[in-house]
Amino acid sequence: MYAVIVTAVVALCAASHTLAQTSSQSQAIQSFIAEMADKHGFDHAELQGAFLDAKLRPRIVELMDKQAKRKPWNEYRSIFVNPGKIDGGRRFQRLHAAELKAASSRYGVPEEIIVAIIGVETHYGRQTGNFKVLEALTTLAFDYPKRAALFRLELEHFLLLAREESLQLNSPEGSYAGAMGIAQFMPGSYRRYAVDFDGDGTRDLFDNPADAIGSVANYLTAHGWQRNEPIAAPAELLGAEAKPPFEAAKLSTRYSLQELRRRGVSATGAFPTSKRAIPLTLQNLEGPEYWLGFDNFYVITRYNHSTYYAMAVYHLSEELRKDSDARAVAVSPR
Repeated sequence: MYAVIVTAVVALCAASHTLAQTSSQSQAIQSFIAEMADKHGFDHAELQGAFLDAKLRPRIVELMDKQAKRKPWNEYRSIFVNPGKIDGGRRFQRLHAAELKAASSRYGVPEEIIVAIIGVETHYGRQTGNFKVLEALTTLAFDYPKRAALFRLELEHFLLLAREESLQLNSPEGSYAGAMGIAQFMPGSYRRYAVDFDGDGTRDLFDNPADAIGSVANYLTAHGWQRNEPIAAPAELLGAEAKPPFEAAKLSTRYSLQELRRRGVSATGAFPTSKRAIPLTLQNLEGPEYWLGFDNFYVITRYNHSTYYAMAVYHLSEELRKDSDARAVAVSPR
């Protein structure tokens, strides 16, 4: 009987704790609604109704924590650089050749980089996510303390975006992190960098590949993409005494190739010694793989801060570029 009583008390305490958390979250959401109504003129009752339907989803928190576990590079690469992704990229290039050519010409971003980002993000628009964006952002803003401030801001952007683009608050679906559409833009990025590339009067990243293509290119250019400049190159260690700054290097750190050579590191390929690069280590099961990322590589990490993500985009783009080069040779006059 004592054990039963103790168990019941523990269960009651646990239930009370959960109830207190729910009450705290509810109060935080109500404060947010009041702030949005006061700051941006939203209809208080309309927001109340929308958030009443939006549930906090524990699965979203689980997925956010799970993503932090990094796979070995060769396993990670195989997810995004494989025959299915390459063939899908070729089809996407053929279907949207005119839009890709126009975007590359306007923004200076190679067609294959635009295609590779869309391929890595959503398999060319086929996998855009099935979480309600309002629920995802509400969960992360009010039930994910480690990044709550960031997602609260994105939730604010989503409300503004929905008003600007005439979206129903509870309709848009996306990733568990709240990224949306063919190009997986977060709401803040959608508002700042999405473009109406086909000129139909709307910025539609959900169903319009032309707008997605233009918006990806615009995003990269806005973050510093340099036309006709390299992205990355394999690195070689010059002897056993090499002391490369690979592990300590931060993404914002640039070393000149001249400085790297003094440290025993050489880029594969011909580049000016003054060119600056980020030393990168890709960990495989059988050992490390060394690369140098140039300024355009850094720009790709502004889309997703993972160096593995950026390298997967680069590798996929290289496969697509090889295919494009081969087609160009095949049709060239002899």
